[in-house]
Amino acid sequence: MADHSERDEFTELPDLSEFLREDPYLVPYQEDLCRRYQLFTERLSKLEEAEGSFDDFTRSYMSYGVQRQANNSLMFREWAPGAQALFLTGDFNDWNSTSHPYTKKEYGKWELYLPPKRDKAPAIEHETKLKLVVLTSEGEELFRISPWAKYCHKHVDSNTYDWIHWDPIRPFLHQHTRPKRPRSLRIYEAHVGIASPAEEIATYTNFTLNVLPKIKDLGYNCVQLMAIMEHAYYGSFGYQVTNFFAASSRFGTPEDLKRLVDTAHSLGITVLLDVVHSHASSNTADGLNKFDGTDSCFFHSGPRGHHPQWGSRLFNYQSWEVLRFLLSNLRWWMEEYRFDGFRFDGVSSMLYHHHAMSFSGGYSEYFGMQVDEDSIIHLMLSNHILHTLYPDCITIAEDVSGMPGLCKPVKNGGLGFDYRLNMAVPDKWIQILKELKDEEWDMGNIVYTLTNRRKGEGSIGYAESHDQALVGDKSLAFWLMDKEMYTNMSSLIPMTPVIDRGIQLHKMIRLLTHALGGEGYLNFMGNEFGHPDWLDFPRKGNGESYQYARRQYNLLDPDNNLRYTQLYAFDRDMNLTEDKYGWLASQKVGDQQTFHLF
Repeated sequence: MADHSERDEFTELPDLSEFLREDPYLVPYQEDLCRRYQLFTERLSKLEEAEGSFDDFTRSYMSYGVQRQANNSLMFREWAPGAQALFLTGDFNDWNSTSHPYTKKEYGKWELYLPPKRDKAPAIEHETKLKLVVLTSEGEELFRISPWAKYCHKHVDSNTYDWIHWDPIRPFLHQHTRPKRPRSLRIYEAHVGIASPAEEIATYTNFTLNVLPKIKDLGYNCVQLMAIMEHAYYGSFGYQVTNFFAASSRFGTPEDLKRLVDTAHSLGITVLLDVVHSHASSNTADGLNKFDGTDSCFFHSGPRGHHPQWGSRLFNYQSWEVLRFLLSNLRWWMEEYRFDGFRFDGVSSMLYHHHAMSFSGGYSEYFGMQVDEDSIIHLMLSNHILHTLYPDCITIAEDVSGMPGLCKPVKNGGLGFDYRLNMAVPDKWIQILKELKDEEWDMGNIVYTLTNRRKGEGSIGYAESHDQALVGDKSLAFWLMDKEMYTNMSSLIPMTPVIDRGIQLHKMIRLLTHALGGEGYLNFMGNEFGHPDWLDFPRKGNGESYQYARRQYNLLDPDNNLRYTQLYAFDRDMNLTEDKYGWLASQKVGDQQTFHLF
């Protein structure tokens, strides 16, 4: 971690000179860019004035939730401004809902102190089941999980998660330092739960032992882990988060995840977390929704606090305590689990009040009343703090709108991300395969799409991600070879024209994307060898089946004599060649042109 004894000096106005040279269309909006920057500096100054430093403020996970003190006493602290009273209950007091009341403090804070037992052991043992009891202004008792809970677990016969006190006697200690930040970023996008051929939920341990070696062998230097933050609904792909500080217990314990990250570091692999700060699950019993009995607390009240398309809750980024919660959440994953950065999900939804559902591409739409300035300032703060405390930290934004400056430094008027996902590229490939004959492919138009990105802003290119693998869509391999993947992939029989064409185009599409699509490259697990099935999580509509919630790495077994191994070998050689020649880090054609959204 960097020395941050003195914060960066910010001028009253950002240095926009390079920004405006690269994109002259922004000249009429200089005042808007300066205004955002000034709001950011004001917010940062207020934070440091009130809290002493953003270092302390973003370590609030060390003072909220439950904390064991040096003498084994336990201190509990929560923020529940709408509660009339707060109690702790659980296995330790036979679920008495009123025997352990919190004391009310200023600004909606609540505290509870539990001295150690007579034998000096903590009053609450490791893996004890707990709940908060919130007494509302209407006199209703609500059972809740602490927003700062570090481990939650659901029994098979239960519909909701329980808060489990996680305080192991021998916590896992990381042995390996973080790898040096890659100059060329080659990302393997992965979901731990589907990382096995077995029709079951796979584990952190399975990923550590069986998948990390494959990622290393394939030449990827970064793994991006999805669905790590606890989510009650497995089929949400991890994007309906219920418990922000808890690593998903479906795959194992927190110590298992720490071992996974540490093992990746030992292999020289950078590890990114798919972080969801754009919205939260609407669950109440095991989520943040109505935590203190009110409609607000962590979220906007009324319509602004509800996402109309996703059915989830939207954070109030202007709230001081929400800022504490979300910024501390980033620090938690960096410090406790030693992640190396984040892919921020749903950034487009954050940037605009219409959640990017109504967008035509004019520059005026990047500014004005439709833009959510609270969200923008929050993202600027998140990136500034991460890059100040961890200079090698990598942040990636999922944004389809093309917001200018998204990946420019904050001091230059940007939002501070390192990369944005080049989301137009996979759509282009799918459009070509659906609508055009092979002889109709327009290589000029393909190259234009691959290189059409904002000058001076990093992009991650990809031919397909998890979005294209989901049920209802098709992977590139499936578009190219369809049902013949099930019958004609054996290397012991003559290659059919469909398989021959499919394998060659699969390779060509990925090589073109790798070479021209961005300053980094991403692949979703299994697609490197043309995984034959779509992805469908267990649900009532498929009989709660895990048949399609898996990745069939067994297809690569040499004894199976399948042509999937040829695609795997090509993907590996492509990555290793890039590692040798470094085209991702070289100047691209896209650096020479002006970005066009439509």
